Amino acid sequence: MNFCFRHLFVVLFLLRGASCTLSAQPDEGWRQLFNGEDLTGWTVRNGTASFEVHDDAIVGFTKQDTPNTFLCTEEDFSDFILELEVWGDAAINSGIQFRSESFAEYQDGRVHGYQAEIDPSPRAFSGGIYDEARRGWLYPLSLNPAGQSAYRVGQWNQYHIEAIGHELRIWVNGVNTANLVDDQTAAGFIALQVHSIGHEPDLAGRAIRWRKIRIKTSDLAAARWPMAPDAPEVNLIPNTLTESERRHGWRLLWDGTTTHGWRSARAEQFPDQGWRIEDGVLTVLESGGGEAANGGDIITTEQFSSFELKLEFKLTEGANSGIKYFVDPELNRGEGSAIGLEYQILDDEKHPDAKMGVNGSRTLASLYDLIPAENLSVPGNEK
Repeated sequence: MNFCFRHLFVVLFLLRGASCTLSAQPDEGWRQLFNGEDLTGWTVRNGTASFEVHDDAIVGFTKQDTPNTFLCTEEDFSDFILELEVWGDAAINSGIQFRSESFAEYQDGRVHGYQAEIDPSPRAFSGGIYDEARRGWLYPLSLNPAGQSAYRVGQWNQYHIEAIGHELRIWVNGVNTANLVDDQTAAGFIALQVHSIGHEPDLAGRAIRWRKIRIKTSDLAAARWPMAPDAPEVNLIPNTLTESERRHGWRLLWDGTTTHGWRSARAEQFPDQGWRIEDGVLTVLESGGGEAANGGDIITTEQFSSFELKLEFKLTEGANSGIKYFVDPELNRGEGSAIGLEYQILDDEKHPDAKMGVNGSRTLASLYDLIPAENLSVPGNEK
């Protein structure tokens, strides 16, 4: 089955430091997006939850049997710094959309794009980045536990959101909660979300409040806040490294275009069949179910001991593959795959291997035949 790798790199060391807390910016160059009196400049999209103005704040009220409802700016923004304060009911999830879009041809106009999470639940993902109606979680706060205590339930909370070039960064009450590098969307509107509550009458009429909403679109470099050294950065642009990643010891293990640094587990050169490099993706081609057939396993030319490895992968239906480490190509010179520890990659729903092994130890992300996968931070990558 086809199987794709991209964005493959390894860490050699990690540095940690203390986060910083910063106060709000002075007024120079800032523009108010909400006049404190009415919803001029804003429009409602998708659901039928209501928005009103009370006490200099926009108030959204939950409603039964309606999808997510968004109060959107009529204007689009590209690079900016956005600040606002949020107060949310302890039982209601919400969010602040930015660089978001709504097109008739995309899910009948469904709002989609980056969302700064408002999550008062015990999970405490407030300040994470969720890709609404597209890819799901891009920066869950399981990646940055130090940021999970920043949001204060039952109080006003300040959000500081920077979207400058490919860099998306969020602070909640001065704590750097998310640092994302992504190139999916360069511009779009800003929106305030009232999350769907389904058919839950006890949750109807709950309130989410936003106030002091202002934006800065020029002279951004001087107004940026420094990224906290202990808040990890996630880079979703394939086969690239940011300056922060380089400083923290990351390097690319695959350059995205050539076979440099890789060879067959059975020979000194890269296989002449069974693998394809195209559009920054390394793909192992279907082998008809044969183990390490049609080109076989590939290994790095360099050996590693202590390391941290990150990559993206994508499966076709029914695919079975894996990422092996501590491989010794001399242990098996005959047919079959190279021997080493294996991070299992499998279509659990379609491949029979998922039901084999010891206590589910052949399912996706398991240490093959040894330890079953558990403790997924965001099961299904859903909100």
